[in-house]
Amino acid sequence: MTNLPRIGDIAPDFEAPDETGSRVKLSALKGSTVVLYFYPKDDTPGCTAEACSFRDSHSEFQKKGIKVVGVSVDNEKSHTKFKEKYNLNFTLVADKEKDIARKYGVLSDRGVASRVTFVIDSHGKIAHVYDKVTPKDHSSEVMSKIEELNLA
Repeated sequence: MTNLPRIGDIAPDFEAPDETGSRVKLSALKGSTVVLYFYPKDDTPGCTAEACSFRDSHSEFQKKGIKVVGVSVDNEKSHTKFKEKYNLNFTLVADKEKDIARKYGVLSDRGVASRVTFVIDSHGKIAHVYDKVTPKDHSSEVMSKIEELNLA
């Protein structure tokens, strides 16, 4: 993870399918604060804890107009199962070609995304980067940072 975008950089744009096959384009979310979080694999203990953390606090993010987008190299079918099994209420992007993970410098040697979160401001700039994530409490940590930075 040597080439992570830094605070102040324009967030690399991407377009990829979500769990339903609909296209998600990051630049289309400009005007909103975006929590773009990368995780290694659907339905594994740490990734489930992190996803459920965002699920449980999603209404707070939604009230503040913040978009939460999870990204892994899993495909749409895997994301659909993961989303249904845990009642996830936010978008999961399928990065099957690993292009997004490469753009963000999070593709690990194991061929999966490393656990890294980017807070992107309403102008499309990186406002904060978490390269060390504790999955269970991550959503509250992110919300605190967003409030501290007056992004909500």
